[in-house]
Amino acid sequence: MFTLIFLIFLLSDLCIRFWLAKRQVRHVLKHRDAVPLEFAERIGLSSHQRAADYTVARVQLSSFERIFDSVVLISLTLLGGLQALDLFFARRIDHEILRQLALVLSVFAISGALSLPFSAWRRFKLEAKFGFNRMTPALFIRDTVVSTLVAGIVGAIFIATILSLMSAAPALWPLLAWLFWVGFNLVVLWAYPSLVAPLFNKFTPLDRPSLQTRIHELAKRCGFELKGLFVMDGSKRSAHGNAYFTGLGRNKRIVFFDTLLSRLNDDEIEAVLAHELGHFKHRHILKRMILSFAVALVFSCYLPG
Repeated sequence: MFTLIFLIFLLSDLCIRFWLAKRQVRHVLKHRDAVPLEFAERIGLSSHQRAADYTVARVQLSSFERIFDSVVLISLTLLGGLQALDLFFARRIDHEILRQLALVLSVFAISGALSLPFSAWRRFKLEAKFGFNRMTPALFIRDTVVSTLVAGIVGAIFIATILSLMSAAPALWPLLAWLFWVGFNLVVLWAYPSLVAPLFNKFTPLDRPSLQTRIHELAKRCGFELKGLFVMDGSKRSAHGNAYFTGLGRNKRIVFFDTLLSRLNDDEIEAVLAHELGHFKHRHILKRMILSFAVALVFSCYLPG
């Protein structure tokens, strides 16, 4: 019965996502040869068509990757992949928690390795085709190694703690695990700007007085307490430009891609950031966190104690 329910949900999710992707592609292609009137004076037809082709290519690659991920998931679950891994580690590791930790980490490692070709294709084929990629193979390898090490260390700590709670408090472990998960997420959100992000990018204080004044005033109107304004060297990886805020509590900061600052004027940059801060002003981030924590709590109540 569980297998049937699992397949129904998996196939339903796959079909709905494909249906939405097909609708998006059809709509983009339908309007590919005409720039919307609102942007006709500022965007040329060739740029509009290039953006449409880029969108279609991204959606198609994501759809193919989703099929592949579903096949991997079915292979690990219904076709015995997890069982084979469990037996492999059971013959070699006697300690129960270490064995389970090895099992979980190996699943993440296998999934990450299988998704690596898609990441490389997206970066060096798709993004390069449309002139967005600036990452070198050496930097791609470095990012992969660093992100794998960080994820492995953090993931091992998290999983080992959960497994220890399951062993030490069989009756209460779902609630204790949920409390730990909530605290873990909050710590990561707080620590990411100053501890994790600098492992991948260089951040320098924004040195543009006119823009600094405007952003501080915008943040004040939104009730956003920020610790600093920074510029990220996004240009060494991509030609895309963006701005975002990150952090938690008093450790919040606003970050601009250097590519964004090089292409837009102060009015345009403020508009981009206003969109991001709109999520904060309307408490979208907080609402999503609360919903996520609540769903996890409900789910934990049905786990065996």
